[in-house]
Amino acid sequence: MVDYYEFLQISPNADMETIRRVYRFLASRLHPDNPQTGDPEQFQLLKTAFDVLSDRSRRAEYDTARRLVTREPLSTQVDFMDNLEGELNRRLAVLAVLYHRRRSSTHKPEISLAEIEERMGFPRDYLDFTLWYLQKKGYISKGDNVTYSLTAEGVDFVEKERVGFPTLNKLLTAGSEVMTDEIVKVTEEPAAPPPPEPEPPGPQVSMRSSPIVLPASMEHEYDRRFGKPERRVGMPDLRKFKAERRIGVKDRRQTPDGMPGVN
Repeated sequence: MVDYYEFLQISPNADMETIRRVYRFLASRLHPDNPQTGDPEQFQLLKTAFDVLSDRSRRAEYDTARRLVTREPLSTQVDFMDNLEGELNRRLAVLAVLYHRRRSSTHKPEISLAEIEERMGFPRDYLDFTLWYLQKKGYISKGDNVTYSLTAEGVDFVEKERVGFPTLNKLLTAGSEVMTDEIVKVTEEPAAPPPPEPEPPGPQVSMRSSPIVLPASMEHEYDRRFGKPERRVGMPDLRKFKAERRIGVKDRRQTPDGMPGVN
């Protein structure tokens, strides 16, 4: 694994401004157009290092893989020598190493056989069957220069089966608190959908505002009276009328002397 911090001659805790300043300085020296110090291969490596370290998420993944690689060999943590269990552990260890490289360096995910041997602390003579099996399963691919990289099928296997293989989970999370939450656990049961919300009740009908429906037998009678004026409203008072008729009328009753009577 290429140590980008060592290549740039900076501290792993360097801030973004320091990384940009060192990148500009080295880019002017290593650029292929520079006839004196230009180096296309080193310039490409410089660009890759800058792309990784200038991106926050990619830098975090690279730092995780870098800490894992610089640790002691995996053979001190996992038993590779037992017959069947040891073979299974070797397969899981190769997948874990290639998975970390694939996550930390998407553009250059290949790892040489010598680096796999060094990382596992296990002789390559015992890895032939392991590498053959993983290739046949389609989990890893082999390059022309004896390098290996993880395929998409290998990524799916690692992320789905890490729950079922404690050794694989241990290899993936060793020395890293970040990787535990980053990998999606596809094997977990999906959350049950929330129950459907009850439909809102229909509009409440108020009895006071509802029209009164009369029986058919009463409807005609009701219509006959509806809208007609009250006959008693505005009628003259007969007693008053009779009194007014007597005012100014000569009394027909005669007095004994023949004079009209005075009321």
